Amino acid sequence: MPTKKRNIYTRILIWRYKHISERQFVYLLSIIVGFLAGLGTTVLKYLTLFIQSTLEDGIIKNYHYSLYFIFPIIGVLLVYLIKRYLIKKEIGHGISTTLYSISKRSGIIERYKMFASLITAPITAGFGGSVGLQGPAVSTGAALGSNVAQLFHMNTKTRMLLIGCATAGAMSSMFKAPVAAIIFAIEIFSLDLVFASLVPLLLASVAAVITSYFFIGTDVLFGFELKDLWRVKDIAFYLLLGIGTGFASVYFSKMYFFITSFFNRFSNAYAKIGIAAVAIGLMLYLIPPLYGEGYGLINNLLNGNTAAALKDIPYDINFDNVWMVISMLLIIVVFKAIAMTTTFAAGGVGGIFIPTLFMGSALGNVFAKIINQFGFDVSESNFTLIGMTGLMAGVLHAPLTAIFLIAEITGGYDLFVPLMLVATISYGLTKYFVSNSIYTAELAKRGELITNDKDKNALMMMRIDKIIETNFVSLQPDMSLRMMLKEGVSKSNRNLFPVLDEKEQFLGIVLLDDVRPVMFDQKLYDTTKVSEFMKSAPDIIFYNDPMEKIMEKFKGSGAWNLPVIKDKKYIGFISKSKLLTAYRNKLIEVTTS
Repeated sequence: MPTKKRNIYTRILIWRYKHISERQFVYLLSIIVGFLAGLGTTVLKYLTLFIQSTLEDGIIKNYHYSLYFIFPIIGVLLVYLIKRYLIKKEIGHGISTTLYSISKRSGIIERYKMFASLITAPITAGFGGSVGLQGPAVSTGAALGSNVAQLFHMNTKTRMLLIGCATAGAMSSMFKAPVAAIIFAIEIFSLDLVFASLVPLLLASVAAVITSYFFIGTDVLFGFELKDLWRVKDIAFYLLLGIGTGFASVYFSKMYFFITSFFNRFSNAYAKIGIAAVAIGLMLYLIPPLYGEGYGLINNLLNGNTAAALKDIPYDINFDNVWMVISMLLIIVVFKAIAMTTTFAAGGVGGIFIPTLFMGSALGNVFAKIINQFGFDVSESNFTLIGMTGLMAGVLHAPLTAIFLIAEITGGYDLFVPLMLVATISYGLTKYFVSNSIYTAELAKRGELITNDKDKNALMMMRIDKIIETNFVSLQPDMSLRMMLKEGVSKSNRNLFPVLDEKEQFLGIVLLDDVRPVMFDQKLYDTTKVSEFMKSAPDIIFYNDPMEKIMEKFKGSGAWNLPVIKDKKYIGFISKSKLLTAYRNKLIEVTTS
């Protein structure tokens, strides 16, 4: 930063410290972050809509249907080239990478993520990739929130709060649902629901939705007006829908993990991208409703217009034959999760939020159609709506977000009872079979998932490299007692010595207490080796061990110092006292504003 700009920046910081209290400044920053998140989400939506309408409505439908196969391949190749030659860094999935930044990087998010998803996500979805924009919107907003916090030197707790504000802002702007946005930020990011955090979330959410109204107007994603009230006699059918969406959520999650694992086996990046790109192109060619985000299908099903929802299907469908329509919708349900995950595998950038709504709407509509075929009379629109709730609650493990989002964006508050019923059943069933959501599974496996447990969060957010001590003098096993005293004991202020081989691999330890009885017996200086004093360490810490496991090793071994091994080589020791001090400081850092 040039000297003149640095001086101005310093003056601003000093003026802020003198004239604005910490709480007031956090409120101000939350409004700024909400505005920026809303603006970023608006740009995402505009760019994606422009690309998609230009390609699908302006070219595919006017020229040749085969472009449904070609455009998605072009899209993922463009994204790959942009990531490799322009951004030159991995973008990752929005919400997962944000959760990782909170748990392991104290809310520090790289600057390039403020624009990376803004470039790549519209290309992915606009060219037909079967993904949503909510994840990229959150990623962009979170990066903006983190960097605003860093710019003004806010502490870790405030930095995380502003990331939550940005997340709420992105959600509020995307769906024009400020209440559901706050619940989403709290539910997904495990934010503390206290007054100090609630007010900034409210301010950010309102700022973002106002920004969205200013640039986009009153248009909403789902043009639906509730016409049919729920009936008590339909409770049994809603129970079945909850079970159905629960198993569909399990299928969605398991398919995501399976396909991701399959493509991760490819060592050749070009082969991986090529196969995945051709696969997604083929799926879109055979099932065009999978193209892009799929809002058209959702809205048409909500408004009872099945023919319009399936108008792009290249097959002759007799819409008077309900079972033929049901079959086609089920095919769409089955392949949505496959198409979405394959898009990610091909290197596309997007989110899973909208695909769950897409799949849920189709499944709910199918349920209603099947029930009505057996002589009952249920509202297809209501089941379509509530099916979206069930899939979202199950796949995202966010039942409260699902209930309030669907109620808020559709005005379906009169359906609260069936919304709650279906969301609860779907979430409970999915949780039984899939313990962590797509967002959190990998983080949970590595022990890096933030929760509402402050003690565990403090441990998880600690970095092992910050507490390793390297001022221990190492010895070799064939070293004589004379050399050990000369090169080791005399040059160290520690009473512990690691013993290493010629490859710096850890063999054991020597305690000064064991050497002290003979250290003045000169007859043993040249006849006694280090190996005769060496003993095994009480336990060994591996560099990738989670902090919780490291704590358990100290507790189980009763040791005050334990060696740390990285890539089979010794790198230092961790002392219990330093570990506990670092833990106490981190706990204070993340629990005080």
